[in-house]
Amino acid sequence: MSDASIRIRIKGNGINRPLFLISGGFIVAFCLLALVNLDALSAAVDWGFAFAATYFGLYWQVLLLATFLIGLVLCVLPGSRAIMGGLAKPEFTTFQWGSMIMCTLLAGGGVFWAAGEPIAHFLFSPPLYGAEGGTPEAVTPAIAQSFMHWGFLAWAILGSLSTVMLMHYHYEKGLPLAPRTLLYPVFGDRAINGPIGVIADASAIIAVVAGTVGPIGFLGLQVSYGLSELFGLADGFATQAMVIAGLAALYTISAMTGLSRGIQFLSKINVLLAAALLVFVLVAGPTWFVFQSFFTGFGAYLGNFFQMALYRGDAGVFGEPGWLGWWTVFFWGWFMGYGPLMAMFIARVSRGRSIRSIIIMLSIVAPIVTNFWFTIIGGTGISMELAAPGTISTAFEGFNLPAALLAITTNLPMGFFVSILFLILTTIFVATTGDSMSYVIAATMSDGDTPSTAIRVCWGVVMGIMAIILISVGSGGVSKLQSFIVVTAVPVSLILLPSLWDALRITLAKGKES
Repeated sequence: MSDASIRIRIKGNGINRPLFLISGGFIVAFCLLALVNLDALSAAVDWGFAFAATYFGLYWQVLLLATFLIGLVLCVLPGSRAIMGGLAKPEFTTFQWGSMIMCTLLAGGGVFWAAGEPIAHFLFSPPLYGAEGGTPEAVTPAIAQSFMHWGFLAWAILGSLSTVMLMHYHYEKGLPLAPRTLLYPVFGDRAINGPIGVIADASAIIAVVAGTVGPIGFLGLQVSYGLSELFGLADGFATQAMVIAGLAALYTISAMTGLSRGIQFLSKINVLLAAALLVFVLVAGPTWFVFQSFFTGFGAYLGNFFQMALYRGDAGVFGEPGWLGWWTVFFWGWFMGYGPLMAMFIARVSRGRSIRSIIIMLSIVAPIVTNFWFTIIGGTGISMELAAPGTISTAFEGFNLPAALLAITTNLPMGFFVSILFLILTTIFVATTGDSMSYVIAATMSDGDTPSTAIRVCWGVVMGIMAIILISVGSGGVSKLQSFIVVTAVPVSLILLPSLWDALRITLAKGKES
């Protein structure tokens, strides 16, 4: 079937009801099971997690590595100079564009893991390196492993190739700006108008809901913990629910106002505050240690890049995932879960930019900025722990991510004030993920690039309510949702597979046209 005939068939009004019922029905079922029988839910999620880690782990490692390398190849092809999106000039300035992209992923977990992951790898050195935990020799491996999980491969899978596909098929061929379009090269019209497309869209939406509600719930736990430590307020469900309700109101209002107003404005404020706090931590903290850790860690990261990317040791067995399953495979599943909808968001905000600039921003610039963020926050914590053992590790005991960040900020000059600002920053960071993902979830279910306000509000509120329901049964409810994203990554990783060859085909075709 021709592109023109497909364009006619996808037009219409209203919501894609089957898609809404499938994704909405899953959310209701997950929450009900968490309330009725959390143990049964945990057992099911744990089984799915073990299955995904055991049988898809290697495929995911190869997929992410191939996505990154193919993206680099695209950058040197003549077709990479082609401007995408049907606009001669970019819709947003470079700062606005970069801010919206950076905030969306980094908020999805970076604010929680920037303090926790480096200190975790420092205390328990990754098996590839096998350094003695808690010693100076463990610093570089800890930073390098954090770079692997939040660096080039993580960012590349979020849209370096899939964004090229979506911008080509949507803005030039008139196909939907939706995950199903990524399957068009394989299934043609059946991907656009058949059940295959509905399943693809629903899988991507469920994965993003799981990946976004998790940070929303953890934010409620983190801010509640911080308010308790700093002001003595009760660290309980009431405080956590109020925090989440306030957050949901913030990102829902932002999503209502659209890309050019609320989402862009919130991202801009976020970047400026983050930059100011990072400069302060860099100057007031262990400046030399941070720079030294960054460059030595980056050197180890590049020097052991392929070994870390394809590491298969300590993979565990079915039912008992080892280090690889709980770390690398977990993160790869999380990022892949975001992949299709993140690519939609990047495609929407990248109109007027070249293939090369999109890939460089996603696969090179954003990862290096993220790595430096992790070094400033996590490296400062490691330095404090080296100087006085127990300063960070005692608070971090039991993998307490909120406590790790608060332990770092309170030990800085003006610690009380800095801790408050970090809580505000964390809240805004998560809000930027909430507003952008509410927007693209609504767009997936709607015709056109601009979904109705009612659908945006609906999804924003739904994710907030889901987070409140899950924390009402304890942090285990949110944790299981986080683990569930690895299960949803199984179908999503198949949706992303055609981008390996089709983005290259599109870029080569652009080169012939020029």
